[in-house]
Parts: sequence; C-alpha cells; structure tokens
Amino acid sequence: MQKNNRNYLLVVIDILIMLAVFLVGVAMIFVAGKNHHDFGGYAGFFGLFAVLILMSRTILGVYSQLWRYANHAVFVRMVMSDAIGGGVAILVTIIPGLNYIRLGVWESFAFVAVCCLATLFSRFVYRINCERNHKESPVDGKKIGVAIVGAGQIGNLLAQELSLNASSSYYPVCFIDVDKNKIGAKVLGLSVYSEAEAIDKLANLPVKEVFLAVPDNGPGYMYDLREKYVNAGYKVKIYDFPVKDGEHMGNKRVIRDIKIEDLLFRKSIQVFGDETRSYYSNKTVLVTGGGGSIGSELCRWIAKCQPKRLIIFDIYENNAYDIQQELVRKYGLSLDLCVEIGSVRDRKRLEAVFMAYKPQIVIHAAAHKHVPLMEHSNAEAIKNNVFGTYNTADMAEKYGTEKFILISTDKAVNPTNVMGATKRLCEMVIQCRNNSKTAFCAVRFGNVLGSNGSVIPLFRRQIEAGGPVTITDKRIIRYFMTIPEATGLVMQAGAMAKCGELFVLDMGKPVKILDLAENMIRLSGFTPYKDIDIKEIGLRPGEKLYEELLIKTEKLEKTPNDLIFIESDTPYTRAEMEEKLDLLRRAVADTELAIASPAIKSAIRSVVPTYHDPAEVNATADNCHEMRQAK
Repeated sequence: MQKNNRNYLLVVIDILIMLAVFLVGVAMIFVAGKNHHDFGGYAGFFGLFAVLILMSRTILGVYSQLWRYANHAVFVRMVMSDAIGGGVAILVTIIPGLNYIRLGVWESFAFVAVCCLATLFSRFVYRINCERNHKESPVDGKKIGVAIVGAGQIGNLLAQELSLNASSSYYPVCFIDVDKNKIGAKVLGLSVYSEAEAIDKLANLPVKEVFLAVPDNGPGYMYDLREKYVNAGYKVKIYDFPVKDGEHMGNKRVIRDIKIEDLLFRKSIQVFGDETRSYYSNKTVLVTGGGGSIGSELCRWIAKCQPKRLIIFDIYENNAYDIQQELVRKYGLSLDLCVEIGSVRDRKRLEAVFMAYKPQIVIHAAAHKHVPLMEHSNAEAIKNNVFGTYNTADMAEKYGTEKFILISTDKAVNPTNVMGATKRLCEMVIQCRNNSKTAFCAVRFGNVLGSNGSVIPLFRRQIEAGGPVTITDKRIIRYFMTIPEATGLVMQAGAMAKCGELFVLDMGKPVKILDLAENMIRLSGFTPYKDIDIKEIGLRPGEKLYEELLIKTEKLEKTPNDLIFIESDTPYTRAEMEEKLDLLRRAVADTELAIASPAIKSAIRSVVPTYHDPAEVNATADNCHEMRQAK
C-alpha cells in the first residue's frame, strides 16, 4: 500500500509539472502573438500528451523505481519513455482531421523536451535533498562512520545505499583502493586513500568500521584484508550476497558479518555449468541418503535441472521430510518428487524402489561417515558403507541405470581408520564393474564446510558456550570445500563419467585446523586464548594428522575442467572383489553378538592393501608433502 501511495504521488507531481510547463508555454505563445490556435486546441494536445506520457512511463517501469537509489540507467529509461510517448503524441497531432488538437511540430517537440527536463530536474532535487538530509544526520552521533574498501562498482553501490538510506545505521566516510587512477581523487564526494596509507588515514577520521566491497582476488585475499583492519582495531564486515552453507543466496548484496566460508585459502571453485545442467534435465534421478548435508544439496541442484523425476531415499525420515517440504514449497507440482524411506542395507526394499522407478541416474550418498563412531561400531560401517554400496550397485545394474555416482572421501586414500577403509572398499566395489552397461564412477573430496558432523558447527557451538574450543592436535590439517563445490563436483562427474573413474578435485592447499579455530573465534568477536581458549585433547581413534586426496603411485588424467582430475588405478576383477567381500561377510557374521571386534579390523586390513595403522602414519607426518604445504 505504501508503494502504491508513492506511485500515485509521483503521477500527481508529474501531472502538475506537465500542467505548469503547458501553461507557461501557452502564455509565451500568446505573448509572442502566435495565437493562431485557440486555447482549446492547445488543451487537446496537452490532454493527449499527458495520457501517452503517463502510459509510456508506466509501461517502462518508471514509477516502480526508488528514485533515491536511481542510477544513470533509470534516468535513461525516463528519457526513453518520454521520447516514445511524446513522439506518438506528435505523430497523432499531424494526422489529417485532427487539426483541433494540432500544435506546431517544433512547438510540440519543445513541449515534450521541456516536460522531460523538468521531470528529471524534480527527481534530481529529490535525490540531492535525500543526500543532504542524510549527510546532516551523522551529527546526532547515532550513525557509525565506515570506510569502504573498494572504490569500484560494488563500492559505489554500497556508498550510494548508505548515503541515500535515511534509516541506515552507517554513513560512508572514505574509500580505500589500490587503483592508482582513483587514489587521491574523490568518488561520490568521498576521498580515496591507498591501502598502504589506509591505517594512518583512518586514525584521523570518524571511522569505526570497515566494509569490504571488493571481489575475491585470489587465495587468502579476504583473509589478509580482514586481518589487516581487525588488527588495527576496526570491526570488519562484507558487502556481498547472503551465504547459506557456503552458497551465495539471492541476487541482492547485503552488509553482513564475514563467515568462515569467505576466508577460504583459495578462490571458490565453480564446476557446475549449463552442459552439466542439461545432462540431468528430463532424467529420473535417485539420491540415496538424500536427506543428509550433501544429499539434500544434491536434491536442490537436481531440482533446478528440471528432472523427469527425483526420488529421495533415506533411512532418517525427519531429514527426508525437511527436504521434501522445502522442494514442494519451491517447485510445487512442477517437480515430480518422490520420497521413500528405507536402508541401503535392505536389498528387498532397494529392489522395490528400483523396480518401481527404474532410475536413469543414481547418486549414492548414503553412508556412515563419523570416524570415531565407526572405529567403535566397525561392523556397522561394513554393513552400511560396503554392503550398502554393493546392494545399490547391484540394483542399478539389474534395472538398467545409466550412471551410478558414488560419494567418496579423501579418507579413502591410504586409510588409517575403519570409515576411510570402508569408503575405499566402496570405490573398489564400483571400479570392478568396468564391463557393465551402467557407467560407474566415484567422486572424492575433502571435508565439507558446514555439513552435519563437521568441525565448523562443533566450533560454533563451543564458542557460543564460551569455550574452550577443542582440537585433537595443533598440527592437524585438512582439505576443505563448500557444500556447493562438493555438489557441483558430483554433478559434473556424473555428466562426464564413462566407466570406473575416480574423480578428484584440486582443492588447493590444506588448512590447519588450529588456524580455522582461531579465525572462527575472531569472526565471533573474541580474541583467541584470551576470551576463548583453544584446548588440545589428543587424536581420536583412527585419526591421522593429514589427509591425502590422491594415491600418489597412480597416474592422474586431466579432464575438460582444469580443476578436476581422474585417478585411474587398476581395478580388481569381480571375482577378486567377491573373495574380499566374502571375507568381510564372515567377519561380520562371526562378531554378530560383539559391540566391536578386533576381527573386523583384521579383516579390513587383509582386503584393503593401503590400510595403515594411524600411529605409523602420524610418526612420519612432518615430512609429508601435505604437512609442508600447510606451513
């Protein structure tokens, strides 16, 4: 209602402007003695012109603009609408038989031009008044002065928003930039200082906070910028799109706190394009574990691809229900969505689902993934991860699935724990099916920021509780990626896969968990070791100091995407895999009544040649390539 009232007011103002121009123009005509047309003819032209101009402005959206934020494009639109409306009015007046509303062509053109200029002038006066009122308001002491890092397009948008929004809590004081052409000049009336002199200059200005309004310019760039101004005593925020689970949401930038995802030590990786999207279009896609962190995000992305049908399969009905309701709200009946509850350990239930839907693409994300829990409940890891993958792969072959994509992990490389070893076995299960009509592949990546059970939510809860933040070892390092990166990799791998590939993402340098903990504490407004302590509690069972993305003895192949590689090791035959699986079946059967059994680990060690004892690996960790990279 408030927006409609504003639009009506603008229409009334514009009519009054046109009427004033018309009366002044007619008076000038009469004074000049050019009264060869009576007043009624002039009034007829005015009525026609006013109607056509108002219609043209409405159609081109002139009245839907917020003029205090208007840029040059909005003013150009105003000129275009008046040119169209005025041009039509002039053409109409020269039609034979309409002499009673005829006005001279040049007089008509002058009337159109003056009306347009007068209207533009009114808008400029409004904007200048808004800016003047806003610039005067900081004197009351309630508004916070900010320095904007970045005097480019993004910084300009932010400065205009702060200057013209009377309800804003901030007002811009200056810009900071690295462009020599801008340094020393003024942008929007604000001085531009160099990054080198910024700290000294800000000390003499009424600046309390620093807003980053710059694009990401490489690994660690945002991190370095933030550290510079935080260490100088300023609170730092970012002018960017909202972030949820590592993904930019919406199309409008906002002023927000910096999240840990913004401080990745590398550029965010984009691996999902139109070609990948078209592959999933009009296909029946099944996602096992579709309610989990990665599984649910995969479902969101697949839904965007307009699949023929999307089937979510999960044992945990609460998560499955949540993603179901989210997709129903967003897509309604336009998405053919089915949710089935069941376990990948249950062959009969799996077969019922495959028989009913006959999925063309299967993304297998169902798995137990918590390292310490799987060390303890090791037989369950084998049942769910290994035989769950075996069952799902069997059903995919039996019912003619085109592509089967396994979600794997860097912990499968030279594993030191049960979870990693079972995921390596999952890779072996799908690699041995290289003579299948179904194209099998696996996608291997590192830790996912913000996923269920990851370190980020744990650290966040510990900080909210006042600490301490606990880390297992101050030397420990991990590779990290965001949920959208992981999802995009899986989706593109599925489109690229031919048979038996292991896809690996180049994730840049590994990150020290200690650095991650310290950064999260600072992002929360605290000082590490002073406000929030960091406590070392020792490595957990099966945990090693570093993870590896690649089996180094194997050859890597390039893909069309420079950041995705294929690791092609020699697969086992189906017969060899059956022997290994039989050994695991016997070990599980022999320990049915045991909570945890050393026999399970012994069986895993015999079927996974790359399995190592964690103590053995950690003893030589300081000399490994990954640990040296993180230093």
